[in-house]
Amino acid sequence: MSDQRSMPVPDGLEGDRLDAAIARMFGLSRTRAAELIVEGNVLVDGGVAAKSDRVQAGSWLDVTLPPPPSAPVPRPEPVPGLGIVYEDTDIIVVDKPVGVVAHPTVGWTGPSVLEGLLASGVQLTTSGAAERQGIVHRLDANTTGLMVLAKSEAAYSVLKRAFKERTVDKRYHTLVQGHPDPLRGTIDAPIDRHPSGDGRFAVVAGGRPSVTHYDTLEAFRAASLLEIKLETGRTHQIRVHMAAMRHPCVGDYLYGADPTLADRLGVQRQWLHAVRLGFEHPTEGRHMEFASRYPDDLAKAVDLLRED
Repeated sequence: MSDQRSMPVPDGLEGDRLDAAIARMFGLSRTRAAELIVEGNVLVDGGVAAKSDRVQAGSWLDVTLPPPPSAPVPRPEPVPGLGIVYEDTDIIVVDKPVGVVAHPTVGWTGPSVLEGLLASGVQLTTSGAAERQGIVHRLDANTTGLMVLAKSEAAYSVLKRAFKERTVDKRYHTLVQGHPDPLRGTIDAPIDRHPSGDGRFAVVAGGRPSVTHYDTLEAFRAASLLEIKLETGRTHQIRVHMAAMRHPCVGDYLYGADPTLADRLGVQRQWLHAVRLGFEHPTEGRHMEFASRYPDDLAKAVDLLRED
């Protein structure tokens, strides 16, 4: 059911564009606010207005907000290239291919790890929201590598706590533009959604605490291969922190990567791979460690740099 809102324009928004004012008042992205206006779902003093119109304090707004999208229901869907590295009655460790999200999300129509495992007959715990069953951490769709999922209730609660308390050893390799200075260090900078509301994240004062340790493994003429150890696990954390240092991940156009370098190396997504994962088994207590080789596209890019 749609949500009808009626209220005056606050004094603090006097002179703002209508789309910017709607975005700020209702916590929407600027793009979504503009869509509402174009669709005729925003009236100013009873009349239709353009998204670029400037608002006046006290003008009366009638806004029809669409109902929030419902969470998608996971359905078994085979995922080519999804590798099972380890499995027992409590956990399953997978090697995630490119172009696959951890679980179904609103607006995503591609494959997910969760649905791929359901298609393989793997039964995950039903703890948590239905669309995220068994998920204790995530990788971006175009980040490849290791993920652990919970199959039992006990494993789910223990693993969730381990990730929250930062006792899981998560190691990534990333190819970044240029050469970080110093070659080894720690980035401690808070992350939150980018003020533009365009889906990016950014280093933002007052954001969530975020800590990334990096070490240069190999330096090339135009790029550096880094090992990353995450203390925290914020959305896009490595990509945001590397971009903030002015060394974005190669191929990461969302965060300012150079398309010329990516094209030369044949990289069509961010060069970022979850290469190692270490943790205590949630029910047996023994230490477990897993490693993943680079996918072909990432390995080829490094080979080309070594030939330079």
